[in-house]
Amino acid sequence: MIVLHARPSPGFRAAVDSIFGSGVVTHVDEAEPLDSVAPDITTLLHVLTPVTSEFIASAPKLKLIQKIGVGVNTIALDAARDNDVAVCNMPGTNSQAVAEMALSLMMAVLRRTCFFDARTRGGEGWTADPSELDNVGEIAGRTVGLVGFGNSAQRLAPVLEALGAKVVYTARSQHDVHYEYWPLDRIVAECDIVSLHMPLTEETRGAIDPLAMKTGAVLVNTARGELVAEERLVEALASGHLRGAGLDVFMNEPLAPSDPLLTLPNALLAPHIAWLTPETLSRSMGVAYENHRRLLAGEPLLHQVV
Repeated sequence: MIVLHARPSPGFRAAVDSIFGSGVVTHVDEAEPLDSVAPDITTLLHVLTPVTSEFIASAPKLKLIQKIGVGVNTIALDAARDNDVAVCNMPGTNSQAVAEMALSLMMAVLRRTCFFDARTRGGEGWTADPSELDNVGEIAGRTVGLVGFGNSAQRLAPVLEALGAKVVYTARSQHDVHYEYWPLDRIVAECDIVSLHMPLTEETRGAIDPLAMKTGAVLVNTARGELVAEERLVEALASGHLRGAGLDVFMNEPLAPSDPLLTLPNALLAPHIAWLTPETLSRSMGVAYENHRRLLAGEPLLHQVV
């Protein structure tokens, strides 16, 4: 049994059925446990709901956990390894979507798109205090620091440069590119915009301190919420230390109604959808189908992590 554990849109369902065949994949809503189908699952198509060691132990036929995306921090990798379950991801399939979302968040924060949209809809678009326009800006002339230089950051960098930004980056190792390599602490302290593109590991958890960022800077996070010290982010935004933040990911998802981020007008928020486009899903299902085929054929799997 192949199970997709997600809350798929009609387009997502259609993409799955067109590639795997109608009715081949069983859909289970991400809010529902997999207990009833666990004994029969052979391939799990995993999006965000954590794959725990307890679930893996309850699924004796499970042979493949296929991450729809890149980050595997939501999968109990040691348990998968101990139970001879392969774990694969799909680097590159969502890079275009994430790069475009990061750019859109930067621009929306700098141009205060949501603020002016709300005022215009309320009939107040032409009556805002003129000082509000002192708080908008352009990407051109700013230094943008890319934290992590994988596929999405590499797609984003030339676009930012074409818009007139100075692009710098940091990563686990330097790349053969013309952009300057800066250590993380310098990027945090000196960049006008800091955009996160690195995986979540024990080493990177909480690595970004917003209060250590340059006054008036912008933070963009399309990677993982736990990369940022979130309490300090709230403080940095509320105090005006940061101009704003564009956030697609959070420490706790979904956000609780009482989360202080929801009260901050300089925080632009999205529900972890940077990766989620029809184009991404089509590419992703192609990889997932190929790995399921390879599993049945006993061939080496693509992008195997465990």
